[in-house]
Amino acid sequence: MRAVIQRVSEARVKIENAVAGEIGPGLLVLLGVASGDTDADALWLAGKICALRIFADADGKMNRSVADLASGAADPGRSVLLVVSQFTLLAGIRKGTRPSFHDAARPEVAIPLYELFVRHARSALPAAANGVDRVATGRFGAMMSVSLVNDGPVTLILDSHVRE
Repeated sequence: MRAVIQRVSEARVKIENAVAGEIGPGLLVLLGVASGDTDADALWLAGKICALRIFADADGKMNRSVADLASGAADPGRSVLLVVSQFTLLAGIRKGTRPSFHDAARPEVAIPLYELFVRHARSALPAAANGVDRVATGRFGAMMSVSLVNDGPVTLILDSHVRE
């Protein structure tokens, strides 16, 4: 699995001009599922993303995770993670000028792994007192418009096959 994560002050995804998911301060996760990915990849990547310390603490150092953000009182009624499926992260561009998506998992494999990633992220984040889901999503396979305000900017690329 491959993810591009961006620390944002806000982000939203629209499908057919309707908001499907939105967050305030948190992380936008663009998630691609590769052929050969397993449940272990989804669980590792979701856990890693929820635990990454890339939010500022009181001293301005990157010492807080999105889980810490979710448990804070700054905005307890909002989602903090927006997960958007994006098979194009697996594009191969070694030959020619048209991307190949041969490395992307087929939907029958990718959808259950995407859903497992989302479920594991939900379980890794503290629940909101008002019942708001801490993880917002787009819709797998839909044509989506994603907008965001990058915070920092902080953008990281994680790959479950390259666990540094």
